Amino acid sequence: MAKGYWVSVYPAISDPESLTAYDELAGPAVQAGGGRTLSRIPSRGGRVVAHEAGITQRVVLIEFDSFEQAVAAYESEAYRKALVALPEGVERDFRIVDGID
Repeated sequence: MAKGYWVSVYPAISDPESLTAYDELAGPAVQAGGGRTLSRIPSRGGRVVAHEAGITQRVVLIEFDSFEQAVAAYESEAYRKALVALPEGVERDFRIVDGID
């Protein structure tokens, strides 16, 4: 079965510290839904090289055992609470995608 992934790219964040409340709720919600964070740039000293129209703002990649599990985690009550905490001034491109077997 193909894995599922959350891909989040943040083209604009007016106040990075304002994401703290979201992060504190989203992390446990993702873990409860079976997700594993594979990459979170730029935190934890991670590196990024942007090409073409790429940006160096925050990028998060989370893996789930299946696409259906990824969708269910997004639709969970716990993650909905995290979304409410996502502050104004944050522009986010979020996608749930199928992995390749």
